[in-house]
Amino acid sequence: MMLREGGHSNQSDVEEQKMAAPGATQREADLPRVADSGLELRDAPAVAVTVAPAPPVASVPGAASSVSVVFPGFVTREGCFRFTSEFMKHVLYQRQQLPLPYEQLACFSRRQLPKSPGQDEDVVKKINPKDQDSNNKRCQQVLSELEGMFQHLENMFSLTLVPRVLILLGGTAVSPKELYEINLQGISMSSADESLQTGACIRKLFRSLFLADVFSELQAVPTMGVVVMVQGHRNCGVNWFRPKLNYKVPARGRKLTVSLSCSHSKNTALSANQEMNFNLDDYIWFQAPVTVKGFRYS
Repeated sequence: MMLREGGHSNQSDVEEQKMAAPGATQREADLPRVADSGLELRDAPAVAVTVAPAPPVASVPGAASSVSVVFPGFVTREGCFRFTSEFMKHVLYQRQQLPLPYEQLACFSRRQLPKSPGQDEDVVKKINPKDQDSNNKRCQQVLSELEGMFQHLENMFSLTLVPRVLILLGGTAVSPKELYEINLQGISMSSADESLQTGACIRKLFRSLFLADVFSELQAVPTMGVVVMVQGHRNCGVNWFRPKLNYKVPARGRKLTVSLSCSHSKNTALSANQEMNFNLDDYIWFQAPVTVKGFRYS
């Protein structure tokens, strides 16, 4: 297993490859065109995405699915953190642990209680002030915990290579109800000048999740505790995350793995001094000391 860092790459145009489940062609047709939507950065390199179709998982206990995203070039260390944090925000919203997408929730929390779909202003005015105060306090607490989580996670990425991150919903860290993994073992990192633009890569990551359609068939769940596990070097010097020397990745529960990797034009391999090899024995799991409780408006 290796994470690779450094080196140059010839960023030639790479055709986007898609292997989607039946029906993905129609879903792709519904996506806004790049020229019309303006989602892609004007000078951003093309990003190739390969999507492994996900089998139905809602009714099969312990079912696993996977999504694979291949970037045609290097990415930055900061970009790896962004991939992880944005994926975590997406999971929390899709699995009903946040009532709104993270950025919208943060925006609304600074204003007033948002209306539910179909609610008019008269209904909002009739909300019990005690309920509104309770909602606001819970919302602020969740946002504060998540903001702190992301800050410490960013620090973790700055201190060590991070091969894998687990987002565990419900149950315990050793036996969660749902497990979401972002796997960065195939990533090659370099400086910002030699790397793909992070924003373009994030958009392609979410596009691949849309094509794989991994959340649409899942049943609604109650609010649950959210535990984050991060794999890093045992001597990385991180203080906030707690080392778990004997931790094993749970085998039970529903599992989704998102694997990110980098390819290089003309299949040129990195030279030996550009590869950062590491021994698995030197990498251990760290657990976030905070369990974030899912939140919904009452």
